Amino acid sequence: MSSTSALSVRVARKATVATDICTLELVAAQDGTALPGFSAGSHVDVHLPGGLTRPYSLCNDPKETHRYLIGVLRDPASRGGSQAVHEQVQEGQLLQISAPKNHFPLAHDAKHSLLLGGGIGITPILCMTERLANTGADFELHYCTRSIERTAFRERIAASSFADQVQFHFDDGDAAQKLNLATLLSAPKAGCHLYVCGPKGFMDAVLKTARDEGWPEGQLHYEFFAAEVLKSEADASFEVKLASSGRIITVAKDQTVTKALSDAGVEVQTACEQGVCGTCLTRVLEGVPDHKDQYLTPEEQAANDQFLPCCSRAKTARLVLDL
Repeated sequence: MSSTSALSVRVARKATVATDICTLELVAAQDGTALPGFSAGSHVDVHLPGGLTRPYSLCNDPKETHRYLIGVLRDPASRGGSQAVHEQVQEGQLLQISAPKNHFPLAHDAKHSLLLGGGIGITPILCMTERLANTGADFELHYCTRSIERTAFRERIAASSFADQVQFHFDDGDAAQKLNLATLLSAPKAGCHLYVCGPKGFMDAVLKTARDEGWPEGQLHYEFFAAEVLKSEADASFEVKLASSGRIITVAKDQTVTKALSDAGVEVQTACEQGVCGTCLTRVLEGVPDHKDQYLTPEEQAANDQFLPCCSRAKTARLVLDL
């Protein structure tokens, strides 16, 4: 991360808000200093102990300039990020974060907003919900969790002005309260926008149902927290050429582009390393990428003028990158 984009923050408060979920309240390291503004759906990249960088959604009111609030699930399948937050980050500790970035914005021309949060995916969805409530917009929120004990921000939602526009759905609850996607997403209406965030299986089910029911892509908004990068027997070595210098670097069959570049002394900023956050997005000037990300829309992938080198590869023998 460049020094101009790094923010030094202090963990003002660490709290447990549900089983295996904690929040971190981050304030400027220099007390009283306002933090850069953000919009609903934004995230920050957090530099964690052990050298990891992970993106976390902001879940407080964007009107607040004195703090950022993030929620983190202790994930048993963690690659180290959530474990570091839960076990190593302490109140009072200084952390480096990026300025807020928003790849999951609200469509402000929506006539109705349908928000679906699954588990810890509630973090950006809750921020969006509060923003919609503050502007008097028409919306409904469906919040799906494994159990009531694993439902973060219950008290905050119950005390809100929009509590009656929220429906909770618990995996261990009775059948009557479970979410029926086919019913909820049937007959999409013009001007109705769908927002979904949560575990990949949940999101895949929501998006598949919506597409099967005929929802236009322009009315579907989503942000993946994590994804399994699919490897293929067809994966082969290829070359990347740096447009600025003409230098050519070989990417081995079992190597990512970012790793090959790093080994060659060329650093590309990364965070999730799974093709979901967009931090490493790089312009492609020549060649055809083999897209393996969950970040770009199908239309953006089809344009083949950008790709995510943390996970995507090449369909041609060489890619010329704007580096």
